[in-house]
Amino acid sequence: MWWIYALLSAFFAALTAIFAKVGVENVNSNLATAIRTVVVLVMIWMIVLFRNEYKGIGELSSRNWIFLTISGFATGLSWVFYFKALQMGEVSKVAGIDKLSLALTIIFAVVFLGETLTWKTAVGVCLIIAGTLFLIWK
Repeated sequence: MWWIYALLSAFFAALTAIFAKVGVENVNSNLATAIRTVVVLVMIWMIVLFRNEYKGIGELSSRNWIFLTISGFATGLSWVFYFKALQMGEVSKVAGIDKLSLALTIIFAVVFLGETLTWKTAVGVCLIIAGTLFLIWK
């Protein structure tokens, strides 16, 4: 079932890139990011409240809070740079280069989380990196 959610994530991420490219036109990229962030904030809190999932907030450890906060900062910085890149570049290239995050995530998972790197995954990482370089080079 996890792969269905992953496919839905990819689908909506693709729509995000297209809608954001249109939305950031003639708008300061930081303002556009702030507006998007407010929409996401309201949407996800509505889901949490509707499903009564807010009750779990008291069960979070300090470790949870620290890493969720750090993750939030990383997300914010990713969005700031993504919107600036969208404003300046072609959405097909920006979104493609942004997906280098997959290769970086695999590398970080191996180095920091001790996940196993198979030869197939390593080849995939190399292909993603090569594809990213092709998108960057003119």
